[in-house]
Amino acid sequence: MLLRRSIPVFLAALALSSSAYARGGNYMFDGGTRAEQGQVEAALDASTFDFSVVHAAVTIHIGRGLSSSAAPGQVWLDADLLDAGRLSWGVVQHEYGHQVDFSVLTDADRSQLQQLLGGSAWCSGAPHGELTCERFADLISWAYWTNSDNVLRPAGKADEGGEVSPAAFRAALTRLLPSPIRVMAVTQQRGSMRG
Repeated sequence: MLLRRSIPVFLAALALSSSAYARGGNYMFDGGTRAEQGQVEAALDASTFDFSVVHAAVTIHIGRGLSSSAAPGQVWLDADLLDAGRLSWGVVQHEYGHQVDFSVLTDADRSQLQQLLGGSAWCSGAPHGELTCERFADLISWAYWTNSDNVLRPAGKADEGGEVSPAAFRAALTRLLPSPIRVMAVTQQRGSMRG
């Protein structure tokens, strides 16, 4: 009798734990080869950022000659870029990082992040290097995948993403985003680097 009651409780706990650890995001592909799609999956899985915080489904379009970019619920990636393997991962993380901005951040969050990251405008009305949303997306990539293969590694403080240290950025997001991100930030701060 005790065993029968324990099984449903165990199964419910198992179901909750598997969804709690889904970190790669909620997306579907439009185009691309299986290998190119695999590079996107590997890129998002390599990051210690919990992309599952983006609850809305994202369509990732892959094609030759596409300009890597993002809009709410959409990411476009150049197939030639993905064919470069790990060197594409930082860009994949950056473009998916825009989904965090689009669907998770509030205006109050953006205001706090703009104070931290600088920039003259959040996402329009200024040159690319002055857009805070681009600095944010760069740091989603760099602060959570500090790997030498990450092409978004800032060369200095003047580069996008170089305005603050990865630790300072992770701490800011820990305060702003839901609790699964807090767990990931603590793990990253303890020196657990994936790559």
